[in-house]
Amino acid sequence: MTEFLLVVLSGVAAGALNAIGGGGTFVALPALVAFGTPPVVANAMARVALVPGAVASAWVYRRDLVPVGPTTTKALTATSVLGGGVGAGLVLLLPASAFTVAAPWLLAFATVTLAFGRHLSKALSSATGRPVGMSSRAVLTAQFCLAVYGGYFGGAVGIMMVALWNIGLGLDAAVSNPMRVGQLAAIFLSASVLFLVASDALRAPLVLTAMLAGAVAGGVAGAHLARRLPAWLLRSVVLATAVIMTVLYFLRG
Repeated sequence: MTEFLLVVLSGVAAGALNAIGGGGTFVALPALVAFGTPPVVANAMARVALVPGAVASAWVYRRDLVPVGPTTTKALTATSVLGGGVGAGLVLLLPASAFTVAAPWLLAFATVTLAFGRHLSKALSSATGRPVGMSSRAVLTAQFCLAVYGGYFGGAVGIMMVALWNIGLGLDAAVSNPMRVGQLAAIFLSASVLFLVASDALRAPLVLTAMLAGAVAGGVAGAHLARRLPAWLLRSVVLATAVIMTVLYFLRG
């Protein structure tokens, strides 16, 4: 019973983290493994369990969405759905070792970009004499690659998205946070559909339901909290989460 309660609380924490700064997978996945779920199955279950929480957070944020550069929200979301499905397909075909090895370094790059991205973007604008900005095609191509990673492994993909938009478009982390949550929901949704059909994600329905319920509660509460935080504090939370996730991923590796 204590372990079951820990799964619920882990879901709450994961949903809240995803809504506020990202990194919820790092909480959900170890909790499921600790409960006795095989790692590959836990990876699929975590993705399925976090979908409703991400969708709930996205609903709270729906009026705060801003376009990502020249790309429409519909095109960005469609790209996320497609990439998430491709990434989930790779889970069923390939070992996770390649992404597991690369994840800490990708996170480190994302963290440095988040910390210094705005300054670098301004410096590049001053040097070139024009604003730094990715084209719509470049944004969608990069989003597809991140969505594939998100569908395959998922760890801190939201942090990487914010870092990309920050350096490539000069989009502030606090401003882009609602769109990050929305795209996270799109990636997890398509990946989860495939996992439900082709994996053993439903082998422990009570555990899955417990984490799912916790993630919904945490996602709604986290989104409401994030909307009330000052922009500078939200940026700090996102950056602090990125730093912590990077350190933990290196230690885990």
